[in-house]
Amino acid sequence: MAVEKGLRADARRNRDLIVTAARELFLEQNVDVPLEEVARRAGVGVGTLYRRFPDRDALLRAVGEESLRRLADLVETAGREEPDAWHALCRFLRGAVALRLGVLAAKLDPLLHQRLRVGADLREIRQGVVAAVLRLTERAQADGALRPDIGPGDIALLMTLHVYTPPAVPGEEALARMVEIMLDGLRADRGSPLPGAALDADALRRYTTADAPPPT
Repeated sequence: MAVEKGLRADARRNRDLIVTAARELFLEQNVDVPLEEVARRAGVGVGTLYRRFPDRDALLRAVGEESLRRLADLVETAGREEPDAWHALCRFLRGAVALRLGVLAAKLDPLLHQRLRVGADLREIRQGVVAAVLRLTERAQADGALRPDIGPGDIALLMTLHVYTPPAVPGEEALARMVEIMLDGLRADRGSPLPGAALDADALRRYTTADAPPPT
């Protein structure tokens, strides 16, 4: 997790605890959860929270930045450790869905969501994710593993898969099943013709850059 330069070890630890607690509570409840509850979950005082994050938007931005950096690490690690582009793409999508990016985005007001995406300091990370997804998509198709009518923009949409499950249904198990169904549908030897056109590299860039309008 990225932190401000020059933080002492204890301050860095407190910041990480706060961001982790905020992410958990935003996912469990909503982004308007009382910040006092975030502080309690993190095991720090409210004053400590406000010293690091003067308002809710600052905390939301930190949670978003952490998610983006995790995404960048996922795609880099998958590309490095898997034997080919198809397995790397599958590993990346499983990890991206597990981050529950779609849940967080859905809980934000669209204008707030767009505002929180703006940040020159994260542009390089965003561009790296875009380049890696484009590279994996092209290589998996060149290998004959990924169906040819899929574009990198389609992969970007799948990264934010969100599955609603009733309280009696094990959420993690249901999500894992849906991910495998999704991946099976991406195989070159599977599926029926898809409606519409593939979302290409330009769509991927628009979807993941701060200058783009929020998706509808």
